[in-house]
Amino acid sequence: MKTATCKLSSLSPYSQSRFHDTEKLEKENADDYEKRTWRNRLHVDDAGHVFIPPMAFKNCIAEAAKFLSVQIPGKGKATYTKHFEAGIMVVEPLTLPDKADAVGGQWFFVPADGRRGSGKRVKKCFPMISKWEGSVTFLILDDTITEETLRYHLEQAGALIGVGRFRPRNNGFYGRFKVEEIIWEESE
Repeated sequence: MKTATCKLSSLSPYSQSRFHDTEKLEKENADDYEKRTWRNRLHVDDAGHVFIPPMAFKNCIAEAAKFLSVQIPGKGKATYTKHFEAGIMVVEPLTLPDKADAVGGQWFFVPADGRRGSGKRVKKCFPMISKWEGSVTFLILDDTITEETLRYHLEQAGALIGVGRFRPRNNGFYGRFKVEEIIWEESE
């Protein structure tokens, strides 16, 4: 097994839309409920810091591999897709210095059911973090994935796929990032 500790930094704002099922207060209308609970869309650790879930990065690079469909040299038409889907793990979140209660939000008029083009629209507030950076450790379980292969796919993932709500892969532009550094190590 190998580990790749990747220092990443944002190229665009980051927004989250975690599901929450906070109960409404008695006689609370939809607007008041939204004003009271919108920060519940954040992923927050026990210390109150916002974090980016590990699966966001794992799924981001796996989706980039599928999107790019780069063929493995010497393996015919085989691509790296299945190797990135099954052969890497990210087990630790990227904890940001931002405290949940200090994160600002942006209000949007969005489809009530979350589907683009559907009828009814409602006002919703989504948390917005303008800049972020930190290190994410990828555990490489598949020897087919080399340092160069990981770097290329991660760079493309940051540019074309992104993380969070309204990312490029979902017709948005938030959640883009660049790769500052990769420390590649053999481990047991």
